[in-house]
Amino acid sequence: MEVLGIDFGGSGIKGAVVDTKTGELVTERHRIETPQPATPEAVSEVMTELIQHFDWKGKVGVGVPAVVKNGVVLTAANIDNSWIGQPINQHLSEKTGCEVECINDADAAGIAEIHFGAGAKAKGMVFLLTVGTGIGTVIFIDKHLVPNLELGHLEFKNKTIERYTADSVRKRKDLSWKDWGKRFNSALDYYDRMFNPNLFIVGGGVSKKMDKFNEYIAIDTPVVPAEMENNAGIIGAALNLVYK
Repeated sequence: MEVLGIDFGGSGIKGAVVDTKTGELVTERHRIETPQPATPEAVSEVMTELIQHFDWKGKVGVGVPAVVKNGVVLTAANIDNSWIGQPINQHLSEKTGCEVECINDADAAGIAEIHFGAGAKAKGMVFLLTVGTGIGTVIFIDKHLVPNLELGHLEFKNKTIERYTADSVRKRKDLSWKDWGKRFNSALDYYDRMFNPNLFIVGGGVSKKMDKFNEYIAIDTPVVPAEMENNAGIIGAALNLVYK
């Protein structure tokens, strides 16, 4: 089955047709700048343009930087606040003429990893973190998604975990990899004691630099880098229509 996957980000909206049996892109990626402000009307026009670019008539999966519950947007990160309360599946389906189903973008990336990436052979609970400007968290239990977790906002050391150990904190405070790695290990240890997963997967920008901080990770649970890289959001958004 082929599905058009779209990754709706704060700076760009990217799409490609995905073979959901293999997790591979069937077409080249196509990217359009995210409109500013990223209102429902402006974004639906870009989505329509993307769909027309691929001459697509089938189902469309979209990863969104927001909590999406029962097809309704509950938060807005890097998109316009006018999305909050919007029935996004219904809105985009009506505007584009295709059947559209949306999911949180971190959840989408996690779905790609759990089926075709670093978590493909893992069993039981798998905990994925996307580490960048903030920290996104995704948990799977026997490959079943626990949606819309915001565990980066848990209180930790008088802050939140993401305000203590996001990659943006490392850059802003000009922390060495050793100092930041120890912070990250503290966060992993906290998650490890709370949830007891079988595997941690580290995604986001730091996943390509794990050789710089891996020696400071001292928990017993295995910690591995994500494998799907920049296509994870597109692939996972498409897979979401297949793996329920």
